[in-house]
Amino acid sequence: MELRVLEYYLMVAREENITKAAQLLHITQPTLSRQLMQLEEELGVSLFERGKHRIFLTDDGLLLKRRAQELVELADKTKKDFHREEGELTGEITIGSGETQSVRFLGKAAARFHKSYPRVTFHLHSATADDIKDRIEKGLIDIGLLTEPVDVGRYGFIRISRKEQWGVMVDKASPLAGKKGVTPEDLAKVPLFISQRERVQHELANWFGDWFDRLTILGTYNLLYNAVLMTEDFGGAVLCFQHGNCYENAVFVPFDPPLRTGCVVVWKKNHVCTPATGRFIEYLRAMGAGEEEDWIAGRSLKGKEPICPEGAGEAPGKR
Repeated sequence: MELRVLEYYLMVAREENITKAAQLLHITQPTLSRQLMQLEEELGVSLFERGKHRIFLTDDGLLLKRRAQELVELADKTKKDFHREEGELTGEITIGSGETQSVRFLGKAAARFHKSYPRVTFHLHSATADDIKDRIEKGLIDIGLLTEPVDVGRYGFIRISRKEQWGVMVDKASPLAGKKGVTPEDLAKVPLFISQRERVQHELANWFGDWFDRLTILGTYNLLYNAVLMTEDFGGAVLCFQHGNCYENAVFVPFDPPLRTGCVVVWKKNHVCTPATGRFIEYLRAMGAGEEEDWIAGRSLKGKEPICPEGAGEAPGKR
């Protein structure tokens, strides 16, 4: 199975039309059709159902699409990882993060790191913790920012001292919007969107106590933005972290009593990473416990600017 053929397949899957895909790929339609037939023969499955004006992916076709996307993305990342320029640190570092204010810790570090190593770039992938862990295992993400609870036993990690504050996002017209804090009893009266992560749901259930079984769970979400927009029509609330004033018609109200969650920066343990990623990990380590608040706020570190040691491209777990 050639990478080139997988790229052809992804183009056809995107366009849902072989003739149009062939035009975009600058090859003839018979050539593309022949490549797709050979791919189906190699895999022993049917990848397409052909309609009158478009084609549809079969279940096997959808599975191959997902796998092909991962393979093509990994191949592209591998090319970038091996790009070198004599005497200068280069490369791309892929960071996976959920929607938390703690990402400012990585943002501040990346900005200062880039000043020292301007040929290193960053790619940010926003997703849930479970998706980020999966992509770390597949080599598609170098460094992840995960919210707890999370098992860090299989990772190298740095725990961030900053805590994320739990609460709800509600429409400004909601009766909850004017409260200084919302209680479990308050939230038993409105429809709710809750994180789809099972571990997070268990943590929230502990905070709600006996009230949890009385909640009206309208649905689950993975990323926040669309969930907030949907609750405007339901008059409900979204259980989430505090994100600042990011929404025009919604406000954040914290839990009462407070509930806070920690974050960890993780990377694959005992894994030989690229020089750029290894150097950035050492840069993060050198920031020191408790100093990230200074970095986030942009305050002076009084001469404690992290110095990246030589050999940072070695596997972090073996240093």
